[in-house]
Amino acid sequence: MASEQLILALWAVPRSTSTAFEWMMRQRGDFHCLHEPFGEVWYQGEDPDWPRLQEDSVRTPGLTYESTWADMLALAKDGPVFTKDFPHYITSLWTPEWLANFRHSFLIRNPAKTVTSMFKHWPDFDIRETAFAEQRELFDKLTEIHGTPPPVIDSDDLLADPHTMVERWCNAVDIPFVAEALSWEPGARDEVSWWDGGSFHENLRGSDGLKPQPKTSIDIADAPDRVKAVVDELMPHYEHLHAHRIKP
Repeated sequence: MASEQLILALWAVPRSTSTAFEWMMRQRGDFHCLHEPFGEVWYQGEDPDWPRLQEDSVRTPGLTYESTWADMLALAKDGPVFTKDFPHYITSLWTPEWLANFRHSFLIRNPAKTVTSMFKHWPDFDIRETAFAEQRELFDKLTEIHGTPPPVIDSDDLLADPHTMVERWCNAVDIPFVAEALSWEPGARDEVSWWDGGSFHENLRGSDGLKPQPKTSIDIADAPDRVKAVVDELMPHYEHLHAHRIKP
């Protein structure tokens, strides 16, 4: 079943400023905004699929890919929908017919920054939780289907000049730019906290908007060998999308 209007999707990787971007979209007031709905199925659904699943891991009866998609379709009938999610959660859904329900865009980040941040929170993370390979695969699939690559923004560019990059992304996905949405009040972020109460979003709770930040680099010379190996494996996927990014 298809949606009555296209769902605007941002396919990101973990630790890529994606939730701050989603929070900006929530400030606009013209979209129903969804926080990683398929991620919740992957990690905490009725039949979780994440690779570090344990017997005592959270399971939510009735939460499935089918129920989540039905909920998204219902929202799309009520008005415009924006969803932020990670592509490795939905590989089983990637038919051309299903993908045609979306206006697709991508948010990338240098894997050295993503992996070191993931390692800080989850030292035992599985490489399948990084989403880089699946992000590239989805990007290439959509490029083949449409004949042109979907819009890509880089987290470093976004943080260096949020106003410009958000405006250019809005132009690329054909929605109005709302400058006021780049500012908000610090506070609770319950809407994005289905995973363990939102431990990943401490910075977002204290933030007051997408503000320009000095571009930073990261040296992984002293990082654990596993971090270095994962970064090396993911870097070609990042560089592939980076070559197509919206320029700052």
